[in-house]
Amino acid sequence: MTQYKPGLHILGTFSSSLALLTNALECKTCCDQLIEELSLQKVGEVYHSFDNGGFTAVVCLTESHVSIHTWPEHSLATFDVYLSNFEHDNTEKVRAFYAGTLRHFAASIITQQEIMR
Repeated sequence: MTQYKPGLHILGTFSSSLALLTNALECKTCCDQLIEELSLQKVGEVYHSFDNGGFTAVVCLTESHVSIHTWPEHSLATFDVYLSNFEHDNTEKVRAFYAGTLRHFAASIITQQEIMR
């Protein structure tokens, strides 16, 4: 019997422009596009904008989740993506989702951590 390995979780902090860190709608469009491209299934989402223009978002997937929180006043965002390997290995999809998010934000990575669960 093969031992089950739950999946890859990538957590990162990056810097980006004020325009991108305050645009929750563009972030949602990016997430939706990546979800479609990677054949993932969204089961729920919450996007909330703050008075300073920053936003937080969590997208629940049948495979697990992605989340982001932005601090435009500091040019920063934190982001994470985790996909379960329950039915098949989603490791490359996690990496692709993370890379696609970094591209969208024209991000400069400050910290990045990969946790194999």
